[in-house]
This record gives sequence, structure tokens and C-alpha cells, in this order.
Amino acid sequence: MKKSKMMKSKNSVCGFTLLEALIVLVILGIVVSVAYPSYQAHVVKAARAEAIVLLLDAANRQEQYYVDNRTYTDTLSDIGVSETTERGYYTISLEVKDNEFVVKATPVAGPVKNDTQCTVLKINELGQKLSTGSGSAKQCWNQK
Repeated sequence: MKKSKMMKSKNSVCGFTLLEALIVLVILGIVVSVAYPSYQAHVVKAARAEAIVLLLDAANRQEQYYVDNRTYTDTLSDIGVSETTERGYYTISLEVKDNEFVVKATPVAGPVKNDTQCTVLKINELGQKLSTGSGSAKQCWNQK
């Protein structure tokens, strides 16, 4: 009796069949095809958030500059704001006309470069959050 059990274990083969491996690959492919676009959307949203933080900071500093000098500046360095976001995905620009200003974030690199939903993010002296592209300002500024 012992001999037949030992013979059986020696002859049995452990592992996966080709069909089992193919089924795993198909399932993995389906999961990746569903998850990857969602991942990309989150990466773009995170890059936008970085630009939004810098825009809000620039607008706040511009208002503080106005309080101190009774005029807005047209130079980002006067208010201590960088011309690019930390990761370099957006460039920041400042436009001043009379007693009005607009701070813009324009995508130049990374996952947001080809973003058609939110091509340019803007904020003005009234605190209005604006955007260009196919998405609404609320979507682009991550508001509900």
C-alpha cells in the first residue's frame, strides 16, 4: 500500500496548464484595461491640484502686494512666486491691467500637456476661478 502511494506522488506533475495560464492573463488584461484610465485620470487631477495651489498662493500674495503698494505687480518674482510648478508640468504667468489681474497656469509637460478638459487654469482679482477647455471650471478646479 505504501509503495503505490509513493509511486503516485513521483509520477504526478505539479504546475499550471497552458489554459490556466491563459485564463490568468486574460483576467489580468481586463483588470489593467479598466484600472489604467482611472489611474491616468488621478495623475492628471494631482498635477492640476499642484497648479491650483500655486495659483491660489499667487492670487493671495498679489492681494497682499496691493495692500502694501496700492497697485498690483506684473512680475511674479515681486510676490515670491515661481514661474513653474514644482514638477514643471505648468508655467505660471501674471497679467495686470489697471486694477485687475489674472494669474494663469498653462500646461507644458507631463500628463497634463495634452489635457483637453482643462487647458488653462486662471484666477483673477475677484477670486473667480476660471478655465479653458472642454471641462467646466468646477471640474477643473476640483470643486463639487
